[in-house]
Amino acid sequence: MAHSTDLDLVNVTKRFGSHAAVNDVSFSVAPGEFFSILGPSGCGKTTLMRMIAGFEHPTYGDIRIRGRSMIGVPANKRPVNMVFQSLALFPMMSVGENVAYGLTCRGVSRAEAEGRANRMLERVGLKGFGDRRVTALSGGQRQRVAIARCLVLEPTLVLLDEPLGALDLKLREHMKIELKQLQATFNTTFAYITHDQSEALVMSDRIAVMNQGQFEQVGSPRELYHNPVTPFVASFVGETNKWHGEAAFTSNGSVAVRLPSGTVIQGQGKMADKATLAFVRPEAIALAQDSSALSGLPNKFEGRVSAVLFDGANSSLLIDTAGFDQPVRAVLPQAGPLAGLTVGAPIHVGWTADAMKVFAA
Repeated sequence: MAHSTDLDLVNVTKRFGSHAAVNDVSFSVAPGEFFSILGPSGCGKTTLMRMIAGFEHPTYGDIRIRGRSMIGVPANKRPVNMVFQSLALFPMMSVGENVAYGLTCRGVSRAEAEGRANRMLERVGLKGFGDRRVTALSGGQRQRVAIARCLVLEPTLVLLDEPLGALDLKLREHMKIELKQLQATFNTTFAYITHDQSEALVMSDRIAVMNQGQFEQVGSPRELYHNPVTPFVASFVGETNKWHGEAAFTSNGSVAVRLPSGTVIQGQGKMADKATLAFVRPEAIALAQDSSALSGLPNKFEGRVSAVLFDGANSSLLIDTAGFDQPVRAVLPQAGPLAGLTVGAPIHVGWTADAMKVFAA
């Protein structure tokens, strides 16, 4: 029977001595889901992945694949395959032999393994590559061979550990889209770990943001981006402006924050503490040449452009703004009267209270 989840972790903890690398983590992944675990180096995500694969054993808790506990099941007996950053392809074998390797290990006849490997290569866009040397392939092609080698075994779950980390930027952008498409084509469940937030945002159905051995928030890319529930998630996912201050007054969800300069800004949040952190996305900052254009906004300030960070459509401005100890970051408009803003230009900035998320520090 089809199981409603492909992977369940129940209160999984992994201790190394007194250090809990993974601390009481529970989550489920649905069949066919692209689930990413996003977090900085050392947050425990690789340890988590190694436990799912069977290379490490949890100190306690349970790991279930399609409802069956994997505790005590060795790595090679789990319906799981892993793609590493190093890809671990065999250089002395041809592309086809690499893809067929796992099948022949399982006792599939050579002819059948070769046939299945060639069909799989075709599905990942490498038709006719079976006889080539692995060493003659480009980085992106090797990536596809590693995925083909994994998918030909029809695992319930594919684990990917920073698989794009070794590629150059252009190829990484391309492979993000390609991986997402491959995953959709095969409808295989992917659990993906990365420290690169744009990788996670672009590809995942759901993301768990991990910090110091725990999940801070699990949700869709959109939820994490627009409704972070902790200051860590707010600052780790996407570009943002971040200010320290203290709660001046609060009323049903809205919070006024007093910055060290005495300037007061208005936002939204639930405050129990005095010390606060306020976050505003650069794209939420409205720009205008005179303040009357921002008249409806509770937060309006004047400043001067201190830097233009040019990056095509992703260009942004840093604006020295009265009352703020750091420049305000805003998106540089691509068209219209403000498109040509240069360093030193006077500018008015503003944002709504909704756009500013406030947390206890």
